[in-house]
Amino acid sequence: MRLLLQLVTGLLLIGYPVAVYFGLNYLPPGIIALVLCLILLLRLAILKQQVKAMLIPVLVGIGLTAGSFIAKRNDWLLYYPVVINLSMLFLFAYSLKQGPSMIERLARLKQPDLPDEAIPYLKKVTLLWCGLFVLNGTVAFYTARFTSLEFWTLYNGFIAYLLIGSLLGGEWLYRTLWLKKS
Repeated sequence: MRLLLQLVTGLLLIGYPVAVYFGLNYLPPGIIALVLCLILLLRLAILKQQVKAMLIPVLVGIGLTAGSFIAKRNDWLLYYPVVINLSMLFLFAYSLKQGPSMIERLARLKQPDLPDEAIPYLKKVTLLWCGLFVLNGTVAFYTARFTSLEFWTLYNGFIAYLLIGSLLGGEWLYRTLWLKKS
């Protein structure tokens, strides 16, 4: 049951920008903030110890959605993607400083006995992800502050995911096709 709730709340949070768009356009004022706050509270209740790093973005999300509902400020809902990107940037950058890098940690889940020569490459990939989080967070902030709800939704609910998918896919292709040749 816990796994199902994690999956459902995870999918709902991935759809956060689309939910905000439809909620602000088609639901009575404040309802989407309340619904999103409840989803985040449910997410908080089912967080496992292994993902305690996601505690901060979930708590900030609860604060933004609850604050939006209480203060009747729909614009606060638009800043959650910024929080997610800042949180991910912090986690990845911190892993570079403290070691092992985040991408090395993820790689070791699949291949525990990584060769030493892979470590510098994995650090570079982690640094590349940090760059994406800086770019994504900056654009997310800009769209929340200065653009229409439609453009905010397009960027945060579609373009940002394309960028993430492109980095995942591009790195996988590079690793699979180019590095295997060497």
